[in-house]
Amino acid sequence: MSIFSKIKNAIFGHKEEAPAAAAAPSAAPAIPLGDPAPAPAAPAALSEIDVEARLNAMPGAGDLNWQGSIVDLMKLVGIDASYENRKDLAHELGDADYSGKAEENIALHKAVMKALAENGGKVPASLLD
Repeated sequence: MSIFSKIKNAIFGHKEEAPAAAAAPSAAPAIPLGDPAPAPAAPAALSEIDVEARLNAMPGAGDLNWQGSIVDLMKLVGIDASYENRKDLAHELGDADYSGKAEENIALHKAVMKALAENGGKVPASLLD
C-alpha cells in the first residue's frame, strides 16, 4: 500500500468490503419476464470528508503542527516520518527530485493536502496555498 493511501485511509477511514456488496444483487430473486424491472437503487451520495476536523479529533493533534509539517502530519496518522518514507511519498505525488529540504517538506505537505482534496476530502484553502 502506498504511503499516500495509508495517510488517506487513516483520515477517511477504511472502505467497507466491496465483494459483499457486489454479491447482494446475485442473491435477488428472479423477475418474471412479463413484469417491468424494478428501478435500481440510487447509490448513496458520498459527502466530502472534513480533513481538518478528522485530524484535529485524533489523539495528539494538539501537540503536533500537522497543519504545516509533513513530519507531524505523518506522525499524527501513525506513519513513520523517516526521510525514506517522505521521499517515497514525494515520488508518489510527482516530485522525483525530493531531497528532504525544508522547502520541499512544505511543498510535500501542500501536495498531500491537494491530493486529499482531489480524493474526496474537504480541505481548507489555508492548507492548500
